[in-house]
Formats: sequence, C-alpha cells, structure tokens
Amino acid sequence: MSAAKLLLVEDDPALSELLEYRFQNEGYAVRCTGDGDEALVLAAEEVPDLIILDWMIEGTSGIEVCRRLRRDKGTAHVPIIMLTAREAEDDRVRGLETGADDYLTKPFSPRELLARVAAVMRRIRPALAGETIEVGDLRLDPVAHKVQRRGRALQLGPTEYRLLKFFMESPGRVFSRGQLLDGVWGTGSDIELRTVDVHIRRLRKAIGVDGAKDPIRTVRSAGYALEAS
Repeated sequence: MSAAKLLLVEDDPALSELLEYRFQNEGYAVRCTGDGDEALVLAAEEVPDLIILDWMIEGTSGIEVCRRLRRDKGTAHVPIIMLTAREAEDDRVRGLETGADDYLTKPFSPRELLARVAAVMRRIRPALAGETIEVGDLRLDPVAHKVQRRGRALQLGPTEYRLLKFFMESPGRVFSRGQLLDGVWGTGSDIELRTVDVHIRRLRKAIGVDGAKDPIRTVRSAGYALEAS
C-alpha cells in the first residue's frame, strides 16, 4: 500500500519541522506550508489523504481554508484535524461546524497527534485502497459497486450508493445537508437542500432489513450521521 499523503499547514517553523520529521518516520508522505493560500494550492494540485491545519497561519486563515476545502468537491471528503491555541468552547465549536473532523489545543503532545491521525487513517484507508468498507453490519465493495447488509445483497440507485459510500467513509460524523450536497453532488450542483432529504429517505428504505435498526441518525438542526448498528 502506498504511503498516506499528509498536508501539514503550520507556520511555526520549529513545530512544523518536528511534526514533519515525526510523521515521515511513521511512513507518511508529508508536504508542508505555513501559508493558507499556498495550502489551498497544494491541496488542489495533489489531494492529500489527511490535512493537519493550524488556525492561525499566514495569508488566508485556517478556519477559512477549512471552509474552502469543504466547499470544493475535490477536497470535501478529506479529513481535517485543526491545531489551535484557542481554548474557548465557542472557537472549538466553530472549527467543527466549519468542517474540521477533530482538533487539538496547543500546546499538545506530538504523540497524541500521531495517534489521532493514525486512528483516522485506519478508518479511511480501506476506501482509499479500493478495499471493502465495513460499518456495523453494512459492507460496501467500491470496486464491484456492491452493498450488503447482514449478508444480503442490497439494490441501491447511483445517488443512494454515492451517499452511502460518503457516509461510510466517515462513520459517526454528522454532516449538514449542505456538506452532503457538496460531497455527493458537487459544489456546482443546482440541487436544492430538500433533495438531500428525499435521497436520505430512499437510502434508508434501500438498506432497511427486517429486525435491524436504521443506521442513519437524524441530528436535529444539524444533519445526518451513519452509526454502526
């Protein structure tokens, strides 16, 4: 399996050098920048498998970089771990609502960051390698485009398949309707937000199995998440 591609966006030279060294020793292919504008260019040139993004950087701020990455169809799916010196709960919530998957408050242990990145990579690596993805009793083969639940083959339409795959690549994460629209239909789509609800209903029906609970959780005023059943 090829090395996971990591984009490190950190403008503290000493910390950036330390993290680059630690991640390279763990087998990651690391690209570094301390500038938000360059980070967007690098992410577009070669989409990374994961982004470590500092909040306070040169050029475009980390929070805005995160927002733009989530709006871009090419990078909307890429996990983002934010680094921040901000300890206020509102700031942390703002980062997560913007699209970050996780955050660490400075100062932090590089060992903890390594562990968090490794946990994310274990989750997303099957999808990157074209391997079967399993979440609870759901099993999706991205090569054969087949889905099973409890060993039973399921029939999904193309949109429902893409929607389920998007969910299964980030199990447990709550996606807003806008995030689902960008990630599944693309940022240039003219689809209305309520269309997402229609396809969620179709997906629920398609993956429903007698005696099994609905793995798609509706989060009031937030969106939807796929939970392991």
